[in-house]
Amino acid sequence: MALLFAALRVVLGLFFVVTGAVKLTDQISGDAYRQMKSQFVQFADVFPLKEFGYKPEPDQYREVVGWIEVVAGLLLTFGPQLLQELSNFVLSIIMIGAIYTLLVLKESIAMCAPTTVCLGLLLLLNIRGRGKSAKPKFE
Repeated sequence: MALLFAALRVVLGLFFVVTGAVKLTDQISGDAYRQMKSQFVQFADVFPLKEFGYKPEPDQYREVVGWIEVVAGLLLTFGPQLLQELSNFVLSIIMIGAIYTLLVLKESIAMCAPTTVCLGLLLLLNIRGRGKSAKPKFE
């Protein structure tokens, strides 16, 4: 079972590396990069902190999210356990923000599904990690 969770962690981490890289460069997929650029214009319009007077510039917002996904994905995949847990937390916050954004934009269930699945898998890894360390040891 531990091998299954390790494989899930690696696959999920590499997925975030790729999705983050797509937000940063058109070298991986020009179409996906252009789509991200246009989507982040909408995402910036409904940014959660907008209510407090902060609205990010769309390209900067996209780049920050992209770099966070790349770095956190690498740490989730290859980092020591503490950094894996920290990156899991950061990526979970990013996914919660993404779900919020998609719901505010009234996107279809199909658009929300990948983000929701990613959040669910991150939470599964987090719960699994906490359950493992929280087990009482009877020696």
